[in-house]
Amino acid sequence: MRRPHIRSLAVAVSVTTAATLPVVPALADAPAVAAAAASSPVEAARAAAFAHASATGVTRGDTLQAKDVMTDPDGKQHVRFVRAHQGMPVLGGDMVVHLDRQGGYLGVTRAADHSVKPATTDSKLTATQAEQKAAAAAQGDAGTAELVVDARDGGSALAYQVRVTDSRATEAGGSRTVVVDALTGRIRSNTPDSDEFISPALQDALRRRGESATPGTDGGAALSGLTAGTGAAAARYPSTASGAGSSLFVGKVPLTTTRTARTSYLLKDPTRWGTETRDAKGRELETFSSGTKFTSTTDKWGNGVTSNRATVAVDAQYGITKTLDFYNKTFGRKGIKNNSAGARAMVHFGNKVGNAFWDSTCGCMLYGDGDGDLFKKPLVVLDVTGHELTHGVVDATAGLETHVDTHGNQIGEPGALNESLADIFGSGVEFAANNPQNPPNYLMGEKLGLRQKFLRRLDHPSLDRLEGAIDYWSAQTHDTEVHAGSGVSSHAFYLLAEGSGRKTIGGVAYDSPTYDGSRVTGIGRAKALAIFYRALTRYMVSTTDFHDVRTATLKAAADIYGANSTEYRTVDKAWAAVDVTAANTPAVGH
Repeated sequence: MRRPHIRSLAVAVSVTTAATLPVVPALADAPAVAAAAASSPVEAARAAAFAHASATGVTRGDTLQAKDVMTDPDGKQHVRFVRAHQGMPVLGGDMVVHLDRQGGYLGVTRAADHSVKPATTDSKLTATQAEQKAAAAAQGDAGTAELVVDARDGGSALAYQVRVTDSRATEAGGSRTVVVDALTGRIRSNTPDSDEFISPALQDALRRRGESATPGTDGGAALSGLTAGTGAAAARYPSTASGAGSSLFVGKVPLTTTRTARTSYLLKDPTRWGTETRDAKGRELETFSSGTKFTSTTDKWGNGVTSNRATVAVDAQYGITKTLDFYNKTFGRKGIKNNSAGARAMVHFGNKVGNAFWDSTCGCMLYGDGDGDLFKKPLVVLDVTGHELTHGVVDATAGLETHVDTHGNQIGEPGALNESLADIFGSGVEFAANNPQNPPNYLMGEKLGLRQKFLRRLDHPSLDRLEGAIDYWSAQTHDTEVHAGSGVSSHAFYLLAEGSGRKTIGGVAYDSPTYDGSRVTGIGRAKALAIFYRALTRYMVSTTDFHDVRTATLKAAADIYGANSTEYRTVDKAWAAVDVTAANTPAVGH
C-alpha cells in the first residue's frame, strides 16, 4: 500500500493580483462572469473557475491566487492558481484555468481530483506541539507552524506546515519542510527544500564500486577578441562592462559585468536582469545577501584552476547566463520565474560539499567544492547548471511534487518527471551554448569524470548503471527513485526529437530502442523542446504523472502544429514507444 510522504510546495507568486474571490456560491451567474472577463484575465479565470465548479473542484470557502498568466499568440490565456480554503493554503490544490481570447472558459488542468475541504477545521495539536514534532523529525530548528489543508495523495486533511532550518537530516545542513497532521500528530511529509544534483542513490552506488568522479578540466585557448573592458572611464557608474573569465571546465569565456568605478568591477550582469554570483566562503548559507561579492580591478576573473576563488565563479556565472539566454531566446522566458529578475548563485558553499543544488528558499544555485572523496571538483559544469536552474523553472510553473517514502527515498512519477525535464532542458542549454570546450549532446554529467562517461543519457537511459535508470514505463514506476524513473520521459523526448535506432550527432553515437520494436522518426530538437515547454507551462500541475504528461504534450502539439499534424502523431508514437498509452492509463487514485 502506498502512503508516501510528498514534497511540500513553495509557492512564488509572479503576478500581482489584489483581490481573491470572496466566499460565494460555486455557481456564478452569467453577468458576473462576463463582467470579470472584461476586467482582466485573472478575474475572468477566477470567475470561470467558480462558474464551472463541477470541473474545477472549487467550493464555498475557497480563494484563488494567481501564480502565473500566460497569453498565446492567438489570444488564448492560461491562468495558474494556487488555492486557499478558509484562509489556509491548500497543498496540492493548484490548477490552470484555460480561456479563449474573449475570456471564455475552455477547460481546466487541476492537481486534486477531489474536494479540498477537510472534514474538520478544529486542530487537536497546538502550533507549539507541531513545531516540536517537526523539529524532531527534521533534526533542526523549527520555525512557526502554519495551518494548511493537505490535499495531496488523494486526501484532504487539516495539517501544520513547518520549515525547519539547520537540518541534520539534510546534506550541508539545509532546510526542510515538514507537514504534521493537525489531528493525529503524524508526520505527513518531511522533505528537503533544495533539489540536489547528486542523489543519495548515486553516492551509495559510487561507494559500493569504490569509484570517485575525477573530472578533467579545460583551460582552453582564449577566444578570439576576448579582452577585458579597458576603454575610457565611463561618465557614470555603475555601467555595463565586457570582462574575461578563465573557467575550470569551459576554458576562457566572455562575461558581461558591472563597472562600479574607474578600476572597480562586480561579477554581476546588468544585461541579464542583474544576474550575480557570490562567494559563500565555506559557509552553509541560504540567504544570498550573506554571500561575499566577487570584485576585480581589471575585469579579468579566475585563472583556470581552483587556487583562484573566482575560477569556479566564472563557470557558475557563465552557465547561469547561458541558461537564461536559452530560455529567453528559445521561449521568450524572461528569467527563471518569467518576471524579468536575474538569477543568483553562490559558489564555495559549505565545507567539503560534493553536490550542487537549486535552493527554492534562497532562490539561487548553490555549488559545493567537492567532498574530496566521491567528487573531487566543484560541480559547476554547464549541464549541471542548466539542470538545476530548470528545477527553478518547474518550481515557478507546475511545481511538480516529489514523494519521500518512509526510508527517505525520493520516489513518484511527478518527481521523476521533474528530474527528466531538468535533464531535457539542461541538454537544451548545452546545444544553445554550443561551446567547443563543452560540446552539446544528449548525455548528462559527461564532464563529471565518471567511469561510465556520463551520469544519465536520454537516448537509452538504462545504459546508466549507477542510478539504475529505466527505459520504459510500468506499473512499478511510481515506486522507482526519481532520478532512475526520469528515464521514461527523457527517453520519450529523445525519440520525439531524434527518433529511434542508430544516429551520430556531434560525434556522439546514439542507439535508441523502443518498447514495442516500433520505428519512430524524430521531428527535431527545436520542435520537441517547444512541445515540452508548452506542456510544462500550460498543462502540467503538481501531480502530473507520465500518462498526464502524455496528454499534456499531445495538447501542446495540437496547439502549435494541429491535431492532424505529423508532430502530433509523433508525440503519440514516442510515448507508445516507452509504453505510455491511453490504454494502459492507471485508474484514478493510483
